[in-house]
Amino acid sequence: MSKFWSPFVKDLVPYVPGEQPKLTNLVKLNTNENPYGPSPRAIAAMQTELNDNLRLYPDPNGERLKRAVADYYGVQPAQVFVGNGSDEVLAHAFYGLFQHGKPLLFPDVSYSFYPVYCGLYGIAYEAVALDEQFQINVADYARPNGGIIFPNPNAPTGRLLALDAIERLLQANTDSVVLVDEAYIDFGGTTAISLVDRYPNLLVTQTLSKSRSLAGLRVGLAVGHPDLIEALERIKNSFNSYPLDRVAIAGAAAAFEDRDYFERSRQQVIVSRESVSSALQELGFEVLPSAANFIFARHSQRDAAELAAGLREHGVIVRHFKQPRIDQFLRITIGAPEQNQALLDALRGIVSSPES
Repeated sequence: MSKFWSPFVKDLVPYVPGEQPKLTNLVKLNTNENPYGPSPRAIAAMQTELNDNLRLYPDPNGERLKRAVADYYGVQPAQVFVGNGSDEVLAHAFYGLFQHGKPLLFPDVSYSFYPVYCGLYGIAYEAVALDEQFQINVADYARPNGGIIFPNPNAPTGRLLALDAIERLLQANTDSVVLVDEAYIDFGGTTAISLVDRYPNLLVTQTLSKSRSLAGLRVGLAVGHPDLIEALERIKNSFNSYPLDRVAIAGAAAAFEDRDYFERSRQQVIVSRESVSSALQELGFEVLPSAANFIFARHSQRDAAELAAGLREHGVIVRHFKQPRIDQFLRITIGAPEQNQALLDALRGIVSSPES
């Protein structure tokens, strides 16, 4: 603690990201990165931007990317916001759309950045318990609120809320913003963007870090009614007018334009997810149904922390959350086939060995 800190800084509880190990010989299945590289068209577009024009500021509005997103989803560019990763987009939404004197609602098992944003911006919140199957019950959100946010599929559980349930949630909460955080939607769900023209209180956020393999580029977006987008733009232009550089805008736009590559790579992940899930069940794991690029699993007889430590000894890293309700689960990113095989081989050895 420093005497130079502003008073509120000492009370902040920052978000802790997944480990980014320095060793290169590890099988890294802990941060939900895509095992397949970005679209070759995206790489070519970024390389084209590596020239003398880097001395010039980028387009502050990212219009090329907004048009690519709008074209992909069949909306208008005025319904699209782009920012430096979906975390920045979410931060602007928390600050601009959820400050109404009533608590923000989100699941008790969910993206752990949500309470961090609430602490940063002084937003009251209530964590709404998932049911015994770790699913969202829409009826539990029929209470006074200053907004609702949830990931879909949920993180870290991977469970999907169906589009008709999202629509019921919107209909029951017409006086507050409902934000659907779709970081993983492309691996098994249907985007709620199809509902934005009917529900002016709906905002959908996405990232290019997962299904489009651009985690290192930091690009996120939101789609919603122009009035909601204007709120985000006003905050962005009061904070950082140039959130995306020339390289990021070009690469992200090209990634949306290369639909064939996107479809092939996401299908590879989906097929691998189902194969790994089946193999884990054969090893005695309970695996929650997942629509994401990861699975959430617990073993019937082995402690999750011990499993995570044992995997690390075999050079495999997964994510273990030491939180109530989920401390016996491991979140396992779906990797390339050889990474998945290394995971399964290590687990077979661990679960078949006598318990210490």
